[in-house]
Amino acid sequence: MLHSGSYSYSQSHNQTSRELGHQNLLQLNIYSPSKLLSLHSPRVFIGFNNNHLKNRNFSRRKHCPLPNNALLGDKRVLYSQTQKQSSKESKVFLGFKLQCHSKTLTLPTKGFSVNGKKKKYGGVLPSILRSLESNTDVEKTLYSFCENLSPKEQTVVLKEQRNWERVVRVFEFFKSQKDYVPNVIHYNIVLRVLGRAKRWDELRLCWMDMAKNGVLPTNNTYGMLVDVYAKAGLVEALLWIKHMRLRGLFPDEVTMNTVVKVLKDVGEFDKAERFYKDWCAGRVELDGLELDSMLDSENGSRSEPVSFKHFLLTELFKTGGRVKIGGSSDEETLVRKPCLTSTYNTLIDLYGKAGRLKDAAEVFSEMLKSGVAMDTITFNTMIFTCGSHGLLSEAESLLDKMEERRISPDTRTYNIFLSLYADAGNINAALECYWKIRNVGLVPDIVSHRTILHILCGRNMVREVEAVIEEMKKSSQKIDVHSVPGIIKMYINEGLHDRANNLLDKCQFDVGFSSKVRAAIIDAYAERGLWAEAEAVFYGKRDLLGPEKGVLEYNVMVKAYGKAKLYDKAFSLFKGMRNHGTWPDEVTYNSLIQMFSGGDLMDQARDLLDEMQEAGFKPQCLTFSAVMACYARLGQLSDAVDVYQEMVKAGVKPNEVVYGSLINGFAEVGNVEEALKYFRMMEESGIPANQIVLTSLIKVYSKLGCFDGAKHLYKKMKDLEGGPDIIASNSMISLYADLGMVSEAELVFKNLRENGQADGVSFATMMYLYKSMGMLDEAIDIAEEMKQSGLLRDCVSYNKVMACYATNGQLRECAELLHEMIGQKLLPDGGTFKILFTVLKKGGFPSEGIAQLESAYLEGKPYARQAVITSIFSVVGLHALALES
Repeated sequence: MLHSGSYSYSQSHNQTSRELGHQNLLQLNIYSPSKLLSLHSPRVFIGFNNNHLKNRNFSRRKHCPLPNNALLGDKRVLYSQTQKQSSKESKVFLGFKLQCHSKTLTLPTKGFSVNGKKKKYGGVLPSILRSLESNTDVEKTLYSFCENLSPKEQTVVLKEQRNWERVVRVFEFFKSQKDYVPNVIHYNIVLRVLGRAKRWDELRLCWMDMAKNGVLPTNNTYGMLVDVYAKAGLVEALLWIKHMRLRGLFPDEVTMNTVVKVLKDVGEFDKAERFYKDWCAGRVELDGLELDSMLDSENGSRSEPVSFKHFLLTELFKTGGRVKIGGSSDEETLVRKPCLTSTYNTLIDLYGKAGRLKDAAEVFSEMLKSGVAMDTITFNTMIFTCGSHGLLSEAESLLDKMEERRISPDTRTYNIFLSLYADAGNINAALECYWKIRNVGLVPDIVSHRTILHILCGRNMVREVEAVIEEMKKSSQKIDVHSVPGIIKMYINEGLHDRANNLLDKCQFDVGFSSKVRAAIIDAYAERGLWAEAEAVFYGKRDLLGPEKGVLEYNVMVKAYGKAKLYDKAFSLFKGMRNHGTWPDEVTYNSLIQMFSGGDLMDQARDLLDEMQEAGFKPQCLTFSAVMACYARLGQLSDAVDVYQEMVKAGVKPNEVVYGSLINGFAEVGNVEEALKYFRMMEESGIPANQIVLTSLIKVYSKLGCFDGAKHLYKKMKDLEGGPDIIASNSMISLYADLGMVSEAELVFKNLRENGQADGVSFATMMYLYKSMGMLDEAIDIAEEMKQSGLLRDCVSYNKVMACYATNGQLRECAELLHEMIGQKLLPDGGTFKILFTVLKKGGFPSEGIAQLESAYLEGKPYARQAVITSIFSVVGLHALALES
């Protein structure tokens, strides 16, 4: 799902809603116990009523511009506040059957950027900011302009710096001024910037400096630290809450909201709900705040857990750690009710991601009843929650109601619908939704383009993809590099290789490719067996400053060679990769070993298996299995057993494929004891026998004529899903034929025929059975049916039918079948000629002539084979064919 993680943005404005220049964003509002404390209250019933909802036509929706209410004035920052509540009541929508009415007005969306481009400052601030932006000598500029700035003006200058280094330099300058008074707002700005940049050493020094100057952290400080630590994937994030409690601070609503969001984003839904409910009840439980691990969203590294004791003992918290911050103890026992839009948005997202749709809707209802202003994020989150649970009509209804309340959809709203329609298979609606973005006055963003291209490319809709790309060109928007592999794959699938190459050249020139993207492009060619094209991309020109070939690129190139069975090229690439600074990983070894095993190149496969383990890598079960299967195919069963024992020693648990390879290998050579030994080991391991294993055992019993054992296993196979396969059934027919058990063989054959599974082996075995039992009419019927079914595809099957005709004295039919066989470009083999000599004898051909023909054929004399065939056509009266031959 393209948006499964994208719409946790319900909290992206948490920190902006409490700007760092705010000492205390809101005074805690104390209410009677919140309805949200009992989200399962029987008085609130939610039901989804879809009857009145049909697919909505986007064309009848209008875009309503939003007021811009967030401008910075001279020497002051205006923070967005909740609008006054309307006394006008309106009924609840969305098909939710709630006993409540809405008292909610629209929460205007902020209309200014963070970068200062649209902000309006007065006084000297614009000239200061322009000078700092254009000059590298920060200190010189500051000395020229900034010696007499007010604290609020200093705050603006700090916030407008584009990177952490400039923020630190500006902050150090301010601190060097003799009249500067340290304040928590400035420290919060610096701590936030350092945290976002993952400059943990600098953050530690800033924290120590803060304590040294007697500046005490606020709720804002702790909430911000929780946020930046969590986004960096550090498990210490929530331990900041424990730290603030030790200092006597109780989390305000924004801090609580941040904690809930952190827990939600790592999938700790129960902990998130418990923390929220505890906060509402006026308490914060410190137990259970530890996280097992967190994933850094940027590099994928995982942060391991740390104890709170260790956390407090670090130098970061020694300084100022014992200083208590003043606060009322009554604050901790007061019952609270949330009043921020962002809190409700987080709760809706929490319950939606936890799969608790009813609870999400009840929070939405409570928001209406409490008069909390809704914003675009509220509706986007609820739309995604409904749509991702299959309630697409409810999501569409929300879009209508959203506009009724004069809350304009944004590009993200349409991106959600793009994804939802694609998941529902409604491509036309997805396309209409995409084109609608511009029609309502919005601009598609990178997610819009990436999503629609992914949808269309996955369905090879070339014309539509190119229409989207053309529209992007008109808007001077480039194709996102991550969309390129999908487009190229589409062109390859449609055989449009020139277009694929042109796109590749253009995008590589415009933006260049990361190693990961290049690997995806190589893989697109590899999947279609286009190894030369994949090779051209692999060895193609690269930006001098671009990345070196990564191991992922080598792995997909190895895959391309493997699919083309170019084993020498694959091995040569592997041997040379270290010389280019790239070392093979587990995938490299596993791919090569499986490839060589599949090609019966056991020496290379075995050497690589040893090398892989010496390098400290653990082979996959599939890799061991491939090696064992190859040894089994080659009849080297002792080597296969050695690999099995090596696998067990390495701690890799065998699966049904491993046991199947060994059982089948021993079955092929008729070693019943060993085959049964591994079968018993498989059952003792708790692995149920599959069709392949049981078929192998039936083959063993069939070869040995062990009727009871084969019958028992065949009956067991009938209980499996899909029943016995064709190989097992043919083995049973063969066993019955050898034992002369006609009725039993007929029953199995009848079932195969009724299920459309009977193949050439099935028919040939039944012919053999009938012929051996003297039932020639039945044998001829089977031969005719086999012929009519188009199952005569090789020399062996023709021989079976010809032998049946010859035995029954149908010599002309036998000759006609010979002519058909030759017409199919199938050369008669030794078995064929054995039948032909029998036909000549039965046809009254002189015995001396037969002896001469047979002697000439056995000696391999020129034209001997042709002479035999001509004689056959002649003896049965097919003179025209005799002359042709």
